[in-house]
Amino acid sequence: MDESIGEMNFNYLLKYVIVGDASVGKSNLLLRYTHGEFREEYQLTIGVEFGSNNLVINNSIYRIQIWDTAGQENFRSITRSYYKNSACALIVYDITRRVSFESLSDWIEDCKNSSPKTVVMVLVGNKCDLAQNREVNEEEGREFAEKHGMLFFETSAKTGQNVEELFKQSATLIAKKIKENYYDLENDSCGIKKGDEENNVVLGNAKANEKEKKGGCC
Repeated sequence: MDESIGEMNFNYLLKYVIVGDASVGKSNLLLRYTHGEFREEYQLTIGVEFGSNNLVINNSIYRIQIWDTAGQENFRSITRSYYKNSACALIVYDITRRVSFESLSDWIEDCKNSSPKTVVMVLVGNKCDLAQNREVNEEEGREFAEKHGMLFFETSAKTGQNVEELFKQSATLIAKKIKENYYDLENDSCGIKKGDEENNVVLGNAKANEKEKKGGCC
């Protein structure tokens, strides 16, 4: 994240939800993206966890607001409530556990039933740093994503591989759809909230100020 815009308001706030079976690495994906960290020890998510980060796309500030949900069956009713008003759903499986891949259809069905029709769904095969233990090959994941009209990434929350790219590409797709007037931005149910229209100017000023601090005229 660009520290010079960290405390600014946003042009657009995008609500993301992360779902998938327990222990596929959802919380570590959130931790890696928002804090650049990774937890070796597994910690069960109780209910939901939350984090946010800023992205600059075409000189506008997009605040990515991310809700990480519990994967256990007894929390599914809570998870379903977080699909509502979401711009993007990251549906995660563990490439070393085929059972987590086989349950994807249930997660997608939940997402389609509970999310806005405009939601962008992204399939995420996590733990690609453990490729030697792989039970789901990359082509399987890609074909599954194409079948369901989803973006697809293999990631490693441990090494950070493709984590930034996952959020950047999905947010860039949403930004493109905003420009095409795909969403009704007067209705928060699409998971997108408009911020301060003046932030494009503020962003330019912030970059200029940062340049001045570093010295030099060019």
